[in-house]
Amino acid sequence: MPALVPFAVDPAALPAYLEALAQALDGSGPALLPYAAGSSEPQVQDDADLPDELALVMSTSGSTGVPKRALLTRANLEASAHATHARLGGAGQWLLPMPAHHIAGTQVLVRSIVASTNAVLLNLENGFSTTDFADAVAWMLPARRYTSLVPTQLVRLLEDPAAVKALTTFDAVLLGGAASPPRLLARAAAAGVTVVPTYGMSETAGGCVYAGRPLDGTTVSIGADGRIGLAGPTVASGYLADPDRTAGAFDRDEDGRPRFWTDDVGELSADGLLHVLGRLDDLITTGGLKVAPRLVEEAALELPEISEAVAVGTADEEWGQVVSLAVVPARGTVPGLTAVRDALGDRLPAYALPRRLLVLDALPLRGPGKPDRAALAISDGWQNRGIGTRDEG
Repeated sequence: MPALVPFAVDPAALPAYLEALAQALDGSGPALLPYAAGSSEPQVQDDADLPDELALVMSTSGSTGVPKRALLTRANLEASAHATHARLGGAGQWLLPMPAHHIAGTQVLVRSIVASTNAVLLNLENGFSTTDFADAVAWMLPARRYTSLVPTQLVRLLEDPAAVKALTTFDAVLLGGAASPPRLLARAAAAGVTVVPTYGMSETAGGCVYAGRPLDGTTVSIGADGRIGLAGPTVASGYLADPDRTAGAFDRDEDGRPRFWTDDVGELSADGLLHVLGRLDDLITTGGLKVAPRLVEEAALELPEISEAVAVGTADEEWGQVVSLAVVPARGTVPGLTAVRDALGDRLPAYALPRRLLVLDALPLRGPGKPDRAALAISDGWQNRGIGTRDEG
């Protein structure tokens, strides 16, 4: 049975994690359970049933409460790295500008190890800096270049001319961890930055769907309730010491391949592109009708006054929940709720229009750049609109 040890990932000492990860991948060292240095060390049960060739146990970001710990084998991680390089056009050098104890950061290191290239490691001990990012790029080799970002990082980089120049030297910039607003993608493309939106999670060894299309070896299915299923060689063996949640999320597809049922709902277009509508438990039920938050957010982000937007359901005595929109202004001020509703009137059905508005300097985040919807739902400061009939919106 493989050994498993917790590993504190220190942003000021990333080479140590890189070395331990390389040993986990080649079998010369124990499997790792990475966690952020300075936080509580996770406990590992001595009698935990571990799969053969286990290399990594990756904690989820805990959006549903207690974090789950996905069991990833060497084969899972290597399959993901090879499929990524195949989709992007070949191996290259990677820059790591995000926390390494999350799956997206760890995969930057895994891809570098698998490709036998030296990763450039950005020290995030004092937070993410666009200047540090541009300086780090200057140390990269004049070959194929890749990096991985979350949307909030890309927004900040696009506001810094030196960082934009650095971004244009990358053959691909993977973007994940949260929804990729269409306007942000258009802005990056106009600046000459090659952005590839990704979708995946700890349970699939990171991103396994790029720009709506699954990587080689991965297939996407949509369940009867709209839930997204992902099958293929990157799918984890289950959760550490959690057989009930493993049974509820993992099964086999029609071809007998391991499949993970996500907590997200989505749809496939006629040409097979996956469109993620949001988390199943994030759906807003207002007056008996269901609203996908992402559709509201994408519509709001088309408004030039809004830089960031998150739609949540907030409690209401009459309607159960009402659609509520938290925004970060793009130009210092944002219109009031009535003006926002009027602007969105031709983009959304009446029942999906926001009835409450919250204007913030920055969105609360959790994990690798994901908005903290639970915190927003209970925030003070919502601007309210009187609730009328459904026809009135």
